[in-house]
Amino acid sequence: MDHVIDEVEFKIQVKKLYEKIDEVLTLREKEIVQLRYGLTKNGYKTQREIAQKLDISRSYVSRIEKRALKKLKKEFNLQKGH
Repeated sequence: MDHVIDEVEFKIQVKKLYEKIDEVLTLREKEIVQLRYGLTKNGYKTQREIAQKLDISRSYVSRIEKRALKKLKKEFNLQKGH
């Protein structure tokens, strides 16, 4: 029974993650997070692959990714407080 509860809780958290990605990230941040963490049908990509695809530097991809993750973390921390 605990397994079922854990699975339901996991699905709820995943749904919240996708909602927060849509709510708080810019289109570029969203694209980079989706590519980086395999949230698309194409699987995950390295920062270098993303940089080539978007025609930006790898270090810029890194900065955008870091900023996006900070935003998501902040949102989830705010939610925990309620």
